[in-house]
Amino acid sequence: MNTSDAILSRLMALHPKVIDLSLDRMHRLLAALGHPERAIPPVIHIAGTNGKGSTQAMIRAGLQAGGAQVHAYTSPHLAQFRERIRLSGTLIEDDALADLLAEVEAANDRQPITFFEITTAAAFLAFARTPADYTLLEVGLGGRLDATNVIDAPRLTVITPVSIDHTQYLGDTLPLIAAEKAGIIKPRVPVIVGPQHDDALRVIEARAMGLSAPIVAHSQHWMIQPERDGMVFQDDHGLWDLPLPNLIGPHQIQNAGTALAALRALGANDAQARAAVTQAEWPARMQRLRHGPLVDLATAAELWLDGGHNPAGGQALAATLAAMPARPTHLVCGMLNTKDVAGYLRPLAAHAASLTAIDIPGEPNTLPATQTADAARQVGMTAHVAQDAAQAVGDLVARSPGARILICGSLYLAGRVLRDNG
Repeated sequence: MNTSDAILSRLMALHPKVIDLSLDRMHRLLAALGHPERAIPPVIHIAGTNGKGSTQAMIRAGLQAGGAQVHAYTSPHLAQFRERIRLSGTLIEDDALADLLAEVEAANDRQPITFFEITTAAAFLAFARTPADYTLLEVGLGGRLDATNVIDAPRLTVITPVSIDHTQYLGDTLPLIAAEKAGIIKPRVPVIVGPQHDDALRVIEARAMGLSAPIVAHSQHWMIQPERDGMVFQDDHGLWDLPLPNLIGPHQIQNAGTALAALRALGANDAQARAAVTQAEWPARMQRLRHGPLVDLATAAELWLDGGHNPAGGQALAATLAAMPARPTHLVCGMLNTKDVAGYLRPLAAHAASLTAIDIPGEPNTLPATQTADAARQVGMTAHVAQDAAQAVGDLVARSPGARILICGSLYLAGRVLRDNG
């Protein structure tokens, strides 16, 4: 049966490198498909190291509250591949996805191409054939050479906070990484810039200036801050007095600010701004798990899930834990072997009573649990090793029945957990 899963498995074998940043293969395939990227609804293109998904979710909620039909493309998926493609607000159906993938596979004619490139081309086909008002397009990795960066004239570009990650592909300094992210900026297209380190902001500003792209930057052109039990967004057009985001964590206030600045540029009203911060849905970002086998195991313990995986993600998660009601917190952590494990764990050490390390099931690039545990001990954590999440949760409940248990360290691990407990 030519299901989407079967086709996706075949596509994985077309190129030996999982990641090979280049636009040449993408341009070739899109030409063979009749250039669907030129026919998709107006694009809001989003790059950055952290907060892309949450920011996109809030922009989508705001646009939809105004009656707009919105396509969205994001990665990676958590439980099912089709989560990556939303057509007019609804996840693509598996049969439609299978047909698109088969069409793109045939057009590619067995030539080398990465999995992300060929699936991005399938998304463009879907977007071009389905009417909508906007397309929210999230960069997969970097920006300049990412497969999504083939849109000549987006309606808007957005750059969320840039930090150190994926150094093997993007460079090992903040200015180098920022230059890759800033590669999505297009001539005379406004760019919304989230909170940035000065070294990153200088690079982004220089790129925008060189392309005559109007820049709308945090702290210069807009600001957001908590106030009483809510928050206030302010820019040159006025003030929005809003509730706190329904997405949990202090960092979501800054993500909300970036989304609100984008919505303002798109002409959003007060009701859309409120919907953006109260109606956004984005799983595995400090998500409370409410049902499933792990929740049954947890009994009186709180069970949470977060997919952050780099040092900035660790800092955001630490700030979130610091703002939550006091409760003994234990981490169940699995990470990829490409990540800065100590950098991620260091900010969490002050907030965790212990860490139980596990492998990410079914993931060839998982960091062995023993190495995750060693990294945790190096930053001052009490660390244990378990076979899997179920054993880890069971052991923790036996030791600390009323604790807060947080499964964290990787979106790939989060996806595995959500398949059974989402």
